[in-house]
Amino acid sequence: MISLSLASFARLPLVLAVLAVFFGGCATRPAAVHDPGPDTVPVASPPATLEGDAFALEGEFVEVATEPVFDPLSGYNRVMTQVNDRIYFWLLKPVAQGYRAVMPEGARLGVGRFFRNLLMPVRFVNNLLQLKPKQAGTELARFVVNTTVGVLGFGDPAANSYGLQAYPEDFGQTLGHYGVGSGFHIVLPLLGPSNLRDALGLIPDYFLDPVSYIDDTETQLAVRAYDRVNYTSLHIGEYESLKKDAVDLYTFLRDGYEQRRITQIEE
Repeated sequence: MISLSLASFARLPLVLAVLAVFFGGCATRPAAVHDPGPDTVPVASPPATLEGDAFALEGEFVEVATEPVFDPLSGYNRVMTQVNDRIYFWLLKPVAQGYRAVMPEGARLGVGRFFRNLLMPVRFVNNLLQLKPKQAGTELARFVVNTTVGVLGFGDPAANSYGLQAYPEDFGQTLGHYGVGSGFHIVLPLLGPSNLRDALGLIPDYFLDPVSYIDDTETQLAVRAYDRVNYTSLHIGEYESLKKDAVDLYTFLRDGYEQRRITQIEE
């Protein structure tokens, strides 16, 4: 049963804290992933974006922030980065590898598109809030085309046949658009690099995510878990490459995240 209730609201902090890794999108996978805003990323790894049917890093980690990042929680952040790293290698990656072994890539790509299509409200509302009516309209048109012609979003004829590309935006970007600073850097349990502004932005984005209105908590978490495992199965190797090339993994991820968010807000 899907409904909005006080009980659902009361469970929000628990859901965000315990299973933030399965959160769709929104900051990021990020998208958009998670389509980065709505899409999300493997634990402690940088977001990737969808280019057609293939995922690719955009090179956000080539250049780091030119100004020092405000990082009063650096001690905690370093510990949490290591915790997230262990969770990725000990839990998420093995599960995703097993899933990839039995599920064809085409099917996994379709599932990824399905979940990104569900997150249209996040992109639509945040484009409107940033006074971008054309982009908001495109997001709405994409949703209609992909939900119908694309069979519930498993296909992306909006982009492939009509040239309608996604405009990923999340509430953290909306706040930044209106001049709200990032605040201090913080590494979220399971989610990875973030900052105070973007972490707070997860809350309104949560209520724009249709999956949040699955009233049964176990079912909701199972859906998010499946989304996360499917996404990770398409990105195995990316985080490993970043970690191998980083002199200091924590500062590399921190500076890369902050620089990427600055770029997204300025677009």
